Amino acid sequence: MTEGSIRSVAVIGAGIMGRGIALASARAGYKTSVIEPNAKVIESARAELGRILDRAGEKGEIDAATMDAALANLAWSAGLNAAEGADLIIEAAPESVAIKAEIYRNLAPLLGPLAVIATNTSALSITELAATSDRPRRFLGMHFFNPVHRMRLIELVRGLETADDALTLAEEVSRAMGKETVLVRESPGFVTSRINALIGNEAFTMLESGVASARDIDKALKLGLNHPMGPFELVDLVGLDTRLSILEYLHRSLGEKYRPNPLLVQFVKAGRLGRKVGRGVYEYPS
Repeated sequence: MTEGSIRSVAVIGAGIMGRGIALASARAGYKTSVIEPNAKVIESARAELGRILDRAGEKGEIDAATMDAALANLAWSAGLNAAEGADLIIEAAPESVAIKAEIYRNLAPLLGPLAVIATNTSALSITELAATSDRPRRFLGMHFFNPVHRMRLIELVRGLETADDALTLAEEVSRAMGKETVLVRESPGFVTSRINALIGNEAFTMLESGVASARDIDKALKLGLNHPMGPFELVDLVGLDTRLSILEYLHRSLGEKYRPNPLLVQFVKAGRLGRKVGRGVYEYPS
């Protein structure tokens, strides 16, 4: 595939990350199939993307024609068959090797030989995931950040067998989405997840031992270290279950300093998963 040759993108998963990635793809001008088996999730995603575009229009960030074009580029489907013939597949499924591997196996007969698979995993091994697909040379990580429509960075992660032209294609798409990239050689947690996991885990340790309240810890990092969000605001946005899963993986891979704080584990066991359920470290009235 050559520069400018990408025409169609398939995004697998319409959760928090998948829907944002799909919108970025559609706004970049790509015909974008969003594949999500849960009808309620599709309904929620379509409504949220409509609100994001409406707010952008109200702020003068996009005009009506651009908004209409983005919506026209989006197609919604419950089945993987919608990925057939796509040039780039961006998988945003849950952080489970088994779940992702099953998706790749089912994709294999639907894709052309030059199609590239990119996973949005924030911590899992790109090499391990690539080995479960039929195309390890055309497989890489594209780690987006939440909220996708505001965050400018994509971590491009090279696995052991990732080919240069697959990375070139991902860079092309990233630029078209208006993003900047960093290239990361595969390592557990890449760059951002590895550092964020340590900061967030230490914040829970401080909260557990009574060093300061959650709001004051958040305030300290925002005003003292110029972080745009405090660690508890961020974990509520990302999802406490997602953060716990990442920490457990990093703990297995990198050792004791990544052992999940017991208070975080308790919050997850109590169902306090963050904004998506209305309750995490903070309460979010419906």
